[in-house]
Amino acid sequence: MQIRAETTRRFLLEAAATLFDEKGYAGTSISDISAHSGRTSGAIYFHYASKEKLALAIVEEHFATWPHLISRYRQPGRPALEKLVGLSFEVARAFRDDIVVRAGARLWAERKAIDAQLPAPFLGWIEAVTQLLEEAARNGELAAGVPPAATAHGIVCSFFGLHTVSDALEGRRHIEERLHDLWTLLLRGLQAEPDPAGLLDRVR
Repeated sequence: MQIRAETTRRFLLEAAATLFDEKGYAGTSISDISAHSGRTSGAIYFHYASKEKLALAIVEEHFATWPHLISRYRQPGRPALEKLVGLSFEVARAFRDDIVVRAGARLWAERKAIDAQLPAPFLGWIEAVTQLLEEAARNGELAAGVPPAATAHGIVCSFFGLHTVSDALEGRRHIEERLHDLWTLLLRGLQAEPDPAGLLDRVR
């Protein structure tokens, strides 16, 4: 019974995410989600007490995606800058291909319209990137004079700014190519021995 309920909740979550991603929070109603999912409004309210609760669940699922992914790229065995670039491409693919991730990003951007306290973004990303840059510095990968914390802030701003522009102009269809171009630019200043093309080839 519990497995069935969890399956239904996930089905409704993804159905709602599809509409939130396409139409936004204000443009999506419980009736729309009911029609799209083929489930009654009562069934939706049984699992999610309100549209706000449903939106909050999607945003929380969006944020829950990242800690496990980040932890995988903190494992030893690869140079830290390669781990950082590899992580960025995996996140880019998630934003492009995962409907819950995409919807969570749009809902967070529309957070002022949602009567719920949403998780704070970006701080975890800045911390993770800072740690990878500090590892790169310890291992001699990072160029002299590059401050990890300040640089991490700039990289996170650049990365999510790239996503915003790519989403607006092309629906993130070419996000990997755009990210490749961004890293080609950034790595020239980050690597102790600049070789952006070589690093990108190894990662991709």
